[in-house]
Amino acid sequence: MPPSTKRWSTVPFVRSRIRRTAEIRKKDMTMPPITQDIADKRHIKREDYVSCTVAFIDCKKPGSDTKENYSIIGPGVTSSDDQIINLPEAHGFNIGAAAMPHGITNNLHIHFTAEVFIVQAGEWTFRWGSNGENEINGKKGDIVSVPTWIFRGFTNAGPDDGWLFTILGGDNTGGVIFHPEIIREAADYGLYISSDNRLIDTSRGDEVPPESGRIPPMPDEDVAALRDVSRSEMMSRIVASDARDFRPAFIDQVLPTGGAQIAPVIGLGMTQNRDHAAPISNAHEFSAEWLRIEPGQSVGPFMVDEKMVLMMHEGQLQLDYIDGGNASVQVNAWDTYSVPAGAMRTLKATGDTATEVLVVLNGDHRKRPVFATEVIAAAKEAGLGLDASGFVAKASLLPSYGRAS
Repeated sequence: MPPSTKRWSTVPFVRSRIRRTAEIRKKDMTMPPITQDIADKRHIKREDYVSCTVAFIDCKKPGSDTKENYSIIGPGVTSSDDQIINLPEAHGFNIGAAAMPHGITNNLHIHFTAEVFIVQAGEWTFRWGSNGENEINGKKGDIVSVPTWIFRGFTNAGPDDGWLFTILGGDNTGGVIFHPEIIREAADYGLYISSDNRLIDTSRGDEVPPESGRIPPMPDEDVAALRDVSRSEMMSRIVASDARDFRPAFIDQVLPTGGAQIAPVIGLGMTQNRDHAAPISNAHEFSAEWLRIEPGQSVGPFMVDEKMVLMMHEGQLQLDYIDGGNASVQVNAWDTYSVPAGAMRTLKATGDTATEVLVVLNGDHRKRPVFATEVIAAAKEAGLGLDASGFVAKASLLPSYGRAS
């Protein structure tokens, strides 16, 4: 049957793949089918996001008091016990968001793990340096990765309400250190941060911890010792929306519904295009890449060994689990979805416009998507195969190397 009309039957492949993975890892990795109930619980819709306006020590500072913090996957760096976490399950990274009206500022602070901003809406000014003396601007679709151990802050500089999604490295981010001026000013409002990163608010009856039990302002000599990050270095850590390098990404690109494209952003993602290179290459504890699927296109069936988070930017995406459980989820713009490691799935654009989604996978290593055997066979009929490194190549050029163990 020609590839254009062949129907994929992947359940036998999935079961054998699970068995092989279990043998390699020397432990039972048997994965029961994902039911619709399980699939739905991993879907965080836009309307499910819950804001917290008292997440940080600057929450009463005029000009910062109406910002909203969201913890979508993992706690992020919130200092508030009032913060709602949509999906607390460990992923190796945290997903969050900040929503702010025009003119509102998130004040200077330090992160210990990677912090990446994805501009979902609005126009933003990002600043960095010991006193926030450096600035860059970001617009919808831009991504900014800020180095660790430098002060950074941001302001909604656009005329309307703005929204930033964030990715933070690691399960434990270590919290943040706010600029000394912010910590001193917060004390005037009765706000302190305990040494275990909990917001202390005397207006609600909290007791002020002793100096040994709270985070003091960073000494001036330590502020002065923080490294300088030049404008050129920071510009190299920005992937602008109009600078994304979209190219066909997968072995199924020659199939009738294939052709999805990836534009790498951070680290070694799951692309099977050997010409792809991420503009931001230092370790973040996760990778991030834009996936664009045109109407009528799909990817898969395929699996990866890592947890995958889909941060929907534009369009509509249908995710079908191909494991016998018949679970299916419609993911819309602004939604966040977490796919379990090892789950066989297809991704299909279902709207009238292209779907753009930021795909985040845990770990700094290169990820290896495994497509259903029927997809591999159909691609080979059409002239494509995968080389020993897992990159797409002309099938007629690939030898069968029989000496490998």
